[in-house]
Amino acid sequence: MNNMVRRSSKMARRYRLRGQAKTWMLYSVATPILFLMVVPYLYMLAQSLAPWTEVNRVFVPSSFTLRSYKWLLTGGAFAIAQPWLRALGNSALVTTVVTLSRVLTAALVGYALSVLPFRGRRRIHDFIMFQMFYPGIILLVPTFLLIRSLGLYDTYWAMIIPGLVSTWAIFMYTNFFRSVPKELIEAARLDGAGELRIIFQIMVPMARSITMIIFLFLFMERWIDLLWDMIVIRDPMKRTLNVLLATMFGPYGGYPGPLYAAAVLLTFPILLLFIIFSRKFVKGVSLIISS
Repeated sequence: MNNMVRRSSKMARRYRLRGQAKTWMLYSVATPILFLMVVPYLYMLAQSLAPWTEVNRVFVPSSFTLRSYKWLLTGGAFAIAQPWLRALGNSALVTTVVTLSRVLTAALVGYALSVLPFRGRRRIHDFIMFQMFYPGIILLVPTFLLIRSLGLYDTYWAMIIPGLVSTWAIFMYTNFFRSVPKELIEAARLDGAGELRIIFQIMVPMARSITMIIFLFLFMERWIDLLWDMIVIRDPMKRTLNVLLATMFGPYGGYPGPLYAAAVLLTFPILLLFIIFSRKFVKGVSLIISS
C-alpha cells in the first residue's frame, strides 16, 4: 500500500514538473515575441515626448516634453499650423458612423440569412462569400466615378456611404446565428416577439462577445483607411487624421518629433478601445475558434 502511494506521489510530482517546464518554455518563447511587438509603440511614444535634440538619437530620453504636441497645434515658426484636432474629430465621426452602420446591417442581414426562409437565400450567401475574396481595389475607380456623379465628392458622405456594409461582418453574424437553437426563436415568436425584437433583445445579446470582435476589427479597419480618404477629400478641414499625417512628411519632414506625436494620436484610440474591451475580445476570439 505504501509503495503504491509513493509511486502515485512520484508520478504526480513528475507531471507537475512537466507542466511547469512547458509553462516556462511557453513564457520563454512568448516574452521575446511580445517584447518585439511592444517596443515600436514604446519607442514612438518616447520619441514624441523627447526633446528635439534627442529624437531618433536615444531610446529613452533624458527628459520629457510636450513640445512636439504643441507644434502640431501651432505649427511653429517654420511650418504652417494644420487642423490636427479637426482631423482627429473627422476620423472619429467617420469611423463611428461607418462602424455602427456595419454592425447594424450585418446583424440584420446575418439574421435573415441564417433564420428566415426566403427564395434566393443561398445565392445571396454565396454572393457575399464571393465579395469577401474579391479584391476591393478593382472597384476603386467605379466607386469614385459613382460618388462624383452623385455630387458627393469632397464631402463626409463620400467617406461614409461606400463603407456602410461589411460582408465579413455579415458572414460572422450568419455563422453565429445558425448555431442558436431554433427552439429559442420559435418560443420568442410564440410569446409575441417580432423579428426585430428577437434580433436586438435575444440574438445580439447572445452574440455580445462576437459583436465586440466585429466592432473592434471594423473600427480599426476604417480608422486606418488612407487611400480612399485621400482620393475623395480635397478640403483640408475634412481630412481624416491618417490622411493629414501622410501629407505632412513634406513640411514636417525635418521635424520628426511632431510626426511621432501625430502617430501617437492616430494609434491612441485603437489602443484605448483594446484595453477597455480586452476581456471580451479574448472571449470572443475563443468562441470563434471553438465554433
